[in-house]
Amino acid sequence: MRSVTITSLLRFTRHRLLVPAALLAGAAGLAALTPVFSDPPPTVHAGERSITPGKRRDQVVDVYERLKPAVVNIHSERTVAAPGDDPFRPAGQPQRVNGMGTGIVLDGRGYILTNFHVVDDVSTLRVRLHDGGSYTARIISTDKEADLALIKIDVPKALPVIGLGTSSDLMVGESVIAIGNAFGYEHSVTDGRVSFKGRDVSLNKDMGYKGLIQTSAPINPGNSGGPLLNVLGEVVGVNVAIRAGAQNIGFALPVDAVIPRAADLIGVRRKLGIRHGLLLRDQVAREETESVSKRTVSVEQVEANSPAATAGFKVGDVLDRVDDVTVVTSIDFERGLIDRAAGAKIPVKVVRAGAATDLDITLQAGPRVPVIANDAVWKKLGVKVAPVGADAVAKANPQLRGGLQITDVAVGSVAATAGMQKGDVLVGLHLWETLNLDNVTFVLNHKDLPTFLPLKYFVAREGKLKDGLITNVP
Repeated sequence: MRSVTITSLLRFTRHRLLVPAALLAGAAGLAALTPVFSDPPPTVHAGERSITPGKRRDQVVDVYERLKPAVVNIHSERTVAAPGDDPFRPAGQPQRVNGMGTGIVLDGRGYILTNFHVVDDVSTLRVRLHDGGSYTARIISTDKEADLALIKIDVPKALPVIGLGTSSDLMVGESVIAIGNAFGYEHSVTDGRVSFKGRDVSLNKDMGYKGLIQTSAPINPGNSGGPLLNVLGEVVGVNVAIRAGAQNIGFALPVDAVIPRAADLIGVRRKLGIRHGLLLRDQVAREETESVSKRTVSVEQVEANSPAATAGFKVGDVLDRVDDVTVVTSIDFERGLIDRAAGAKIPVKVVRAGAATDLDITLQAGPRVPVIANDAVWKKLGVKVAPVGADAVAKANPQLRGGLQITDVAVGSVAATAGMQKGDVLVGLHLWETLNLDNVTFVLNHKDLPTFLPLKYFVAREGKLKDGLITNVP
């Protein structure tokens, strides 16, 4: 656990190298097909209630019961060097440690928001739901600067989606509630007050946070990535750090700062050239102090010659729906596009000058990226690859967002021995999607790579998802 003046909420505990097989079973869950749900996922809404403070069934009980299905417990494992003072282990011999964190369901198909430091350098990642269901998770995208990450689990039915409020009108002294995996005690709930707004804190000499919510709600290691809620059940922050050695001094990322960064994490396909051409603006208002916040998303800019321009979007349009997804934040707009390939026509309803207007946007792929012969990938695996979009792998699994098409395989190479073939689309290594070369080199250069071996890979081949094992990486 990192700590100097401030400590993150990720909890690690050492255990012996010998671990139960169940802990490692199914660590590469990418091969599982994600169901396509016919109905939109349920959303857990905030609401005004007649509950009276001081009664047994007060706001904390009500908020917890309604929102706990949209909060998940995260358990991870990583390998670290052992301390030199262990008399039963040679100095420096690696050992496995367990990590704990919390996540917030952003999309019913299993997309979950958490902190970057919860998933950083992990070798296995599992998510437990409130009903006890346990699923292997994979990392979709990360934002180290914002300390946020998006992970994905494949679930048999849609998960409830938590509603997002605003941190803009938080009052110092206002009651807040935290739900999370405190010290591994899953779905723990605590409450307290907003102690300060806009607090700047330093985690260490290399990392700090700006503008945090300080709270007296008891939060602990393992609460990282979990929601800080107001008494209406609105997410007002994402718990991220505590003051080491202090009493009830915790910190949360303000939700208004989290929303645009989370939208970027979901819209990561834009980095692959699949774009819509809209710059969006999140807005929020509250009619009265005790009423729920009302969020809207408007078009701030339309990129020239983009799919949005072709569809007829105008600056000032207020987004209402994207296909069957109601748009309340920019996250919702990206959720409506997350599984769509280039060329897909998607209905969008907007409100323009007070009147509803129906538009159709057709996602557009950017210029095809040329084949790249990356020295590290070629030397270690013996393959040359080129990025491809979701349309190239949609037949194998409509939930896949693209991959790396193998354009050449060296004779006798690691890849050839493992069964990779020219024309395959590499879509995953171990826990991670392989949407670009950086994803591959990240795995190949991972400090825990020896513990991943045999390294499982996933490819789309002739419309089917295949997997195999790489037994050695030089």
